[in-house]
Amino acid sequence: MSKVVVIGGGASGLVSAIIACRNKHEVILLERNSICGKKILVTGNGRCNYFNTDQDVKHYHSMNEEIINQVITNKNLEKVLSFFESIGIIPKIKDGYYYPFSNQAVSIQNALIKEAKLLGVNIQNNMYVEDVWPCHNGYEVKTSEYIYEADCVIVATGSYAASKTGSDGNFYSLLERMGHSIIKPLPALVQLNAKGNFLKDWSGVRADVEIKLLEDNTTIREESGEILLTNYGISGICVMQLSGMVARGLDLEKREEVVINFIPSLAKSRVEFIHLMDERSKLLRGRNVSELLDSILNYKLVNTLIKNAGIAISKKWEQLSERDRSVLASQFVEFRLNIISTNSFSNAQVASGGIPLTEINPLTMESKIRKNLYLVGEVLDIYGDCGGYNLTFAWLSGLLAGTLGEKND
Repeated sequence: MSKVVVIGGGASGLVSAIIACRNKHEVILLERNSICGKKILVTGNGRCNYFNTDQDVKHYHSMNEEIINQVITNKNLEKVLSFFESIGIIPKIKDGYYYPFSNQAVSIQNALIKEAKLLGVNIQNNMYVEDVWPCHNGYEVKTSEYIYEADCVIVATGSYAASKTGSDGNFYSLLERMGHSIIKPLPALVQLNAKGNFLKDWSGVRADVEIKLLEDNTTIREESGEILLTNYGISGICVMQLSGMVARGLDLEKREEVVINFIPSLAKSRVEFIHLMDERSKLLRGRNVSELLDSILNYKLVNTLIKNAGIAISKKWEQLSERDRSVLASQFVEFRLNIISTNSFSNAQVASGGIPLTEINPLTMESKIRKNLYLVGEVLDIYGDCGGYNLTFAWLSGLLAGTLGEKND
């Protein structure tokens, strides 16, 4: 039996502690907050989208993506679902998204904490870890009050993202001192900032769009869904899916733009937009350009785009030149927005970057640099799309680390 110290009582920390205890190890879990699993409560808008049926590896991102296939396997994913069944979680599945049947994230939090306590995990809340160093055949873990001795240490401290929930990116420097390298952490699943006098005019508008991310004028990802237009730029799930790539590109001084089609169900191109307007102007005689579009999109957005095209709102469609029609069409189906930054870590759901996957054993989450040191969850350079993927990796990495490298079929 080994003495295990788990640093961090979030999703991955709780699971790794539970699995280690089930495998008959003595486990101490050190959590800086007054309660474990605080970040779980804010996931899925308070409902906790904890898994997704679609587990294509395209939903996971890393600087070493070839290693993801070794972690996200059918066998490992089955272990995740079996684990939640073992702690009494009944799933409510909608369009492949898994939620607890109660539709309350607190159900997941309570189930994890209860299971850990019943197994005998020694949970120490309000315990901030100041340092960890190797000694003899194990480690010493220093807090402000105690020094804990451990045969194995599992680091589940999170990233810089969502620091209000207790994530501690400050642990990166400690791991660096122990020999690990760090891929620069950057915000991911976060809003995007743009520049333009028109932003205040469209603020608060929502629309169903298709959106492309262009990096140095080359399309690198496409998304669709609801977008929220703001006075600083753009938000919404489809925007957040792009944000990790945007942050990494901007850090490398690349040009990041998005191209938005605001009416994808009605027109896919300028030609189709012009045809749509031709037909509407025949049907709705006497209307100006704004009035022809008024029932299609929010009037604030319509007028903003017409103004951006340099066209007077009072103009009628038949009065526009071919050039003006093409320019107006581009505003609605090919709107280009230069992205200047992402919002900060405090707004980000997760981070990209962290400990490279090349520095861990992907089958066990054990460090290749330090024996009996395990790294799980967001401290690693892997993040997922919205839709339960980040929690899936948290559970999965915790399950693997909790076995402490032992064969566990």
